[in-house]
Amino acid sequence: MCQNLDMTTKASVLFVCVHNAGRSQMAAGFLKHLAGDRVEVRSAGTDPGEKVNPSAVEAMAELGIDISQNFPKKLTDEAVKDSDYVITMGCGDTCPFFPGKTYLDWVLDDPAGQGVEAVRPIRDAVRKHVEELVAEIDAKF
Repeated sequence: MCQNLDMTTKASVLFVCVHNAGRSQMAAGFLKHLAGDRVEVRSAGTDPGEKVNPSAVEAMAELGIDISQNFPKKLTDEAVKDSDYVITMGCGDTCPFFPGKTYLDWVLDDPAGQGVEAVRPIRDAVRKHVEELVAEIDAKF
């Protein structure tokens, strides 16, 4: 059970990948879209890129989710401490660990350098994971 939550606090989720330009940005976009304001959403990267992957932006736009104004952010200890769930996607042992958090590692292909055709299946896999996460959060809280 997440320790930061009580009856007046919503769950918080941090999505982490290396560049915070593809997978974590798509996951954050899906969670905001699917859970609305029921969940606080963050994303970050261990080695942030300069901009969000244009193919990820295009793939999400095809589903009516706009992540075009997002930008990669550096992973900080504070972001982890302030989150109930920490979802990692390919950052391995470089993600900080704090007791009391729920850590999940999603194995997803990296969309870096891929065209939108290659990003669509990654996007769809991210959506499936996020839908399962929303169900878990709703069941717990």
